[in-house]
Amino acid sequence: MEFLTVYGLWGLFVASFLAATILPLSSEVVLGYLLLANFNVCVVVAVATTGNVLGSLVNYMLGRVGSRVLLEKIFRVSPEDISRARSRFRTHGTISLLLAWVPVIGDPLTVVAGMLKINFWVFLTLVSLGKFARYAVLSWAVLFF
Repeated sequence: MEFLTVYGLWGLFVASFLAATILPLSSEVVLGYLLLANFNVCVVVAVATTGNVLGSLVNYMLGRVGSRVLLEKIFRVSPEDISRARSRFRTHGTISLLLAWVPVIGDPLTVVAGMLKINFWVFLTLVSLGKFARYAVLSWAVLFF
């Protein structure tokens, strides 16, 4: 248990960070394990949210300063994903960033937000709210079901 106590939250942070980048990873298992090991729910949600938001900031910066070639060739964001994300922005506006946590569409949304140079503070606020809500609901589900 000492190993888990020392490295559990760091592992959750890393898993949450990587899950928010273009890498196909998930942080839910680590989150659930820590909650079932009686880690403080507020701390677990805060760590997971922070890691996930920082990962989304990487995507935002890639979109803001990266070229389309970098995104498509190196990070394998397909032109179709970028096109769909641009379409969501046109249809639903910046508020669609509340869905940055949704698998498959979330990462391209954060990249396109950078490409479109969405206001940083608006981006940070909406993405943080959406990701916090996601981890809060997941934590509640783990603990009560």
